[in-house]
Amino acid sequence: MLYLSLFWEYLKNYAKTKLTYRADFWIEVLSDLMFQGLNLIFILIVFQHTPSLGGWSESEVVFVYGFFMVPYGIFGTFFSLWNFGDRYIAKGEMDRILTRPAHNLFQVTLENMDPPALIGSLVGVIIMAISWGELGLAFDWVQIPMMVLLILGAVLIYAGMYTALTAISFYSDAPTGILPLMYNIQNYGRYPINIYNKIIRFVLTWVLPFAFVGVIPASYFLERKGDDISSLALLTPVVGVIAFAIGLTVWNRGVKRYRGAGS
Repeated sequence: MLYLSLFWEYLKNYAKTKLTYRADFWIEVLSDLMFQGLNLIFILIVFQHTPSLGGWSESEVVFVYGFFMVPYGIFGTFFSLWNFGDRYIAKGEMDRILTRPAHNLFQVTLENMDPPALIGSLVGVIIMAISWGELGLAFDWVQIPMMVLLILGAVLIYAGMYTALTAISFYSDAPTGILPLMYNIQNYGRYPINIYNKIIRFVLTWVLPFAFVGVIPASYFLERKGDDISSLALLTPVVGVIAFAIGLTVWNRGVKRYRGAGS
């Protein structure tokens, strides 16, 4: 109940702030939609020059992109930690966080909530629905809880990976530039991984498992018979739990190492 009440209080404070600066809120939403729209346009342009991509049709790749947007929007809402090192380590705000009873990661994520990112998730659902109709896929109500489960697994993968990378700030004050690099790598997960060579496929599946945030779980719904990718889809929640457990472990170890802003 403590964590639920904290979440509600932080959400109310966010709403009060944005009601004061409404233009900023809508500019943020619009810029995010434009960015996602450009990515979709890029996919459509690619298919103007080829009928398929690694054996995947245009509608299938667009469906994967729609799925990719959903967990990323949820992740972006609750794990927007891009400026963690500067704000909490360099400026010492982590000292304030550690004086409170709630878990420090929970507090940091709530302080950096970005609800407009959920608009991207909504757009992703719409894209999937349109592609679903174009592909003529059968619909079963059982697919709804499966969709929720796979999306949750993908969110945990994002959260675990970026929590671990953010925790690097506890070990080094020097900017690493690794978060922008990882952001670029994650985008490979929205394309069929069979278009990459074996080394990249292995990395995207088992080392930096971004294939599990897009193409692999999305393939579960595409009815691709005998496809090796879709056979891995049910592992998404497992990979998510493992990734988040690793991320949380790295974070907790980093917090124990933290000695204050002057250290």
